[in-house]
Amino acid sequence: MLINPELAKAINAQIGNEFGASMQYLSIAAHFQTQKLTLLSKLFFEQAEEEKTHALKFVHYILDTQGELQIPAIAAPKPKFATAEEAVKAALTWEQEVTGQINRLMDLAVSQNDYLAQNFLQWFIDEQLEEINKMDQLLNVIQRAGEKNLLMVEAYLVHMDKAG
Repeated sequence: MLINPELAKAINAQIGNEFGASMQYLSIAAHFQTQKLTLLSKLFFEQAEEEKTHALKFVHYILDTQGELQIPAIAAPKPKFATAEEAVKAALTWEQEVTGQINRLMDLAVSQNDYLAQNFLQWFIDEQLEEINKMDQLLNVIQRAGEKNLLMVEAYLVHMDKAG
């Protein structure tokens, strides 16, 4: 076995966290879809898919390192949001929590001198910086626009898509 059972257990928990994030982002996407905010909805549908991909990366890592895969039960996502700001704040809070989770996985890998895991986890650490910045920026734009001007947020997303 190339992975310590303690680290494998922690990564299995993270698999559940990533699948849970995917479901939460689907719920946020649905919030925007029901308001006919197409680009915000698309952004969160894509984010849901990305979180699922992250979970699968962890699954493959467990299997590649001959660990025991034990995907935990996934809690139901929050089904409704009162405002766009609340929905995006939930996403930002989630990304901040995930950053802490990934950091704890790295701490565990470092304490076990598991260089394979450290190398694997570094990608997630870099990814979390991008995710937090993206959600923080989106929250800032939504707060500036206000709930009555979410079409301006959609226009902003068009601009960002063309710029990037």
